[in-house]
Amino acid sequence: METVLDVRDLGKAFARYASEWRRIGTWVGVPAKPVEEHWALRHVSFTMRRGEFVGLVGRNGAGKSTLLKLVAGTLRPSEGSVTASGRIAAILELGMGFNAEFTGRQNAIHAAGLMGFHDAQIDARMPEIEAFAEIGEYFDRPTRIYSTGMQMRVAFAVATAFRPDVLLIDEALAVGDVSFQAKCFARIKAMREEGCAMLFVSHSVEEIVRNCDRALFVDGGVLRMDAPSRDVTNAYLDHVWGSRRPKLAPRAAKLPVEFRKSGEKDCFAERPMYRKEEHRWGDGGARIIDYHLEAGGKTFPMPVESGSELRVVMRIVFDRDVAAPVYGLLVKTHDGIFLFGTNSLMASSEPPSPVSAGTGVNVEFSLPLGLNSGAYLLSLGVSADEGQPELVPLDRRYDAILLQVLNAKPLWGIVDLAAECRVLEGES
Repeated sequence: METVLDVRDLGKAFARYASEWRRIGTWVGVPAKPVEEHWALRHVSFTMRRGEFVGLVGRNGAGKSTLLKLVAGTLRPSEGSVTASGRIAAILELGMGFNAEFTGRQNAIHAAGLMGFHDAQIDARMPEIEAFAEIGEYFDRPTRIYSTGMQMRVAFAVATAFRPDVLLIDEALAVGDVSFQAKCFARIKAMREEGCAMLFVSHSVEEIVRNCDRALFVDGGVLRMDAPSRDVTNAYLDHVWGSRRPKLAPRAAKLPVEFRKSGEKDCFAERPMYRKEEHRWGDGGARIIDYHLEAGGKTFPMPVESGSELRVVMRIVFDRDVAAPVYGLLVKTHDGIFLFGTNSLMASSEPPSPVSAGTGVNVEFSLPLGLNSGAYLLSLGVSADEGQPELVPLDRRYDAILLQVLNAKPLWGIVDLAAECRVLEGES
């Protein structure tokens, strides 16, 4: 397939000079040595093919936005090159390139002009841009009174009104409302079918897995990984939270139902339906060492009958005192799409009970398995609620258990929402 973007040994250095006069002097060729030089990005190389969607992940300050600006051409590289076989459109920092005193319409005209389109082309597309943005009379009012969501609507409508060969998006869609996000992704999907490639920055690993063929992991200005999106997002989570891999034990021929408590041996990898490809990570302090499944009166049923009640029990051993432990369960499709997730804060009316180091706890989740026939993955987790916006993950075993669901009643989609249909006769 045709390559539409070729990035070779790309790097960007930001220099600090002893004075602004010395910096200005370098613009006209006056030699001046910088006091300090910081490489925000260095030795980055990758390619993108036509129609390929690539995610970009990394911590704040890792170099993601710098990379997009270099690809878009709004920053000049200090080294390396960017070669594109076609037109690049970018939605980077919200409002970047917009004049706050211009109306949405005037900014749309200005932005399209900078993209290289002449007046007749812009006039022909303006009704479509206005209709897609859906901001009504505000389209002819100054953008200084716009919300961030309204700015994003206009920026996206302009950037995609003329199909680019490569579309760059830097987290911009996160500020839009849900209905407009769905509208944007529908347009992106249509553009992909026409051959548009996309480089997409998001802190949401779900978005990356769902929308991207592969992903790039940037850290400290260096490209650490270029691989399928699921592998890259797992590596990114490892980097953020730390990684611990289980030691795989041989599978026994017959396994006891009750948890083994002698020495609190880790039996997780011995159980039926266990996936050795699980992704295990967390800060430590607790270990999920065993699990037990029941459905339809059967232990570790293979397969599971659709519509049956699934009981999931996990055994956790705590290695430190945890004042407010939180236990979680996640269900995904086999290709990584999140279907359902809950935890003990959401699914239980009881407040978290403190647990002391050396204590073992059994936790049970039960749920009706209203899924279509197919393969699904279970993830288990234990975290600590320390009063911060995010829970602190202690041990998370992602995609650890395989469920094969069969004998679902006829339906379209993945989840059975138990819909009913009846014909109502009209009054005579």
